[in-house]
Amino acid sequence: MAEFDLIARIKARVADRSDVIVGIGDDAAVLQVPAGMHLVVATDTLNAGVHFPPETAPADIGWKALAVNLSDLAAMGAEPAWCTLSLSLPDNDEAWLDGFLDGFLDLASQHRIALVGGDTTRGPLSISVTVHGFVAPGSALRRDAARVGDDVWVSGTLGDAAAALAQWRAGDAGDARLRTRLDRPTPRVVLGQALVGMAHACIDLSDGLLADLGHVCRGSGTGSDLDLDSLPASDALMAFADGDARRALQVAGGDDYELCFTAPSDRLDDVQRLADSVGVQLSWVGRITAKQGVRAFDADALEWQPPHKGYEHFV
Repeated sequence: MAEFDLIARIKARVADRSDVIVGIGDDAAVLQVPAGMHLVVATDTLNAGVHFPPETAPADIGWKALAVNLSDLAAMGAEPAWCTLSLSLPDNDEAWLDGFLDGFLDLASQHRIALVGGDTTRGPLSISVTVHGFVAPGSALRRDAARVGDDVWVSGTLGDAAAALAQWRAGDAGDARLRTRLDRPTPRVVLGQALVGMAHACIDLSDGLLADLGHVCRGSGTGSDLDLDSLPASDALMAFADGDARRALQVAGGDDYELCFTAPSDRLDDVQRLADSVGVQLSWVGRITAKQGVRAFDADALEWQPPHKGYEHFV
């Protein structure tokens, strides 16, 4: 399969949107941004052996490549619209490509996001996706808007993907429930849009709660105190690890792709009603403080230090 045959194979499976004037097949896409809306853009790259185990199923790689980008749009409260895809492939394996597209386009259809262009090249397996979405002017959720006294909330459960990665590194068969959280994270797009007007600050959790909440606090000029006993854990994670080992996975493991947001303490009932309306578990995990830095405390009010703060690429 030559390069342009590969592109045609992708194009044949892509759904369109009425706001795509020119899509796949030209030098660039031509897109119509709705009047009065701001454009939100995010990019993430996934590399084999870094962001996913090399033997990961192609459909799972496709799903995750789009999911981690949609998670960024969710953290901004944006409505997804379009995406581009850059594929570096070691060879022109048709079966691999079809499997990849199965996962990628399945998730794309769930969020009505159209693939409008990209690039293909030969090289080590690497996938780069850029997503575009819309927000009303002044409504984008940001990292730098947390306020002292805010409650800190997280969606879903934390630590599952990190636990799956630990099992894989140990050569264990692993728990399928944990591995699904690593291979197919759920981007909280609907939740992100619902948080507009309620949350002060928001971020998606890719590098771990401590590291990512730290970005919020630095941007906002604040700090945060976390309650370790309030961290949400799945049954699968509780069966895999307990004590400090579980805590480390929850606060520093990374790859959760859940949302962490801050909201005024008097909106507690509103947040709980929101959780019910969007069908997503939301857990209170701490508060924003004036003292800078993110600190985690156990049930005895003793500060707890994890073995590391979160994932970093260049350490």
